[in-house]
Amino acid sequence: QVQLVESGGGLAQAGGSLRLSCTASGLTFSMYAMGWFRQAPGKERKFVTAISWSGGSPSYADSVKGRFTISRDNTKNTVYLQMNSLKPEDTAVYYCAADWRGSGSYFPGPYEYWGQGTQVTVSS
Repeated sequence: QVQLVESGGGLAQAGGSLRLSCTASGLTFSMYAMGWFRQAPGKERKFVTAISWSGGSPSYADSVKGRFTISRDNTKNTVYLQMNSLKPEDTAVYYCAADWRGSGSYFPGPYEYWGQGTQVTVSS
């Protein structure tokens, strides 16, 4: 049984930082591209960042480029999302997702597994 469990969400002030973690079980983590998506109330789920299974350069949405950093530790089956210089518009539920041998797609379709999400709220 595959599980992706996000943690690290919470409340932050604008300009602050949060670090999200997503720990996977039940799959060969190193063979999966890992992505982060977010969904604000009443809006569609949107791509944030992704890192391929093969170690290529990560990709970022323009809205988070230069502020967010994705990384992975295959020894811990965990992917991280370091979020700096947070803005109120970053407020959303953040989901991690896994795509077998993926390149880090911008689209949710290729991702086979999803976490339950963690809430990030940024106050102004």
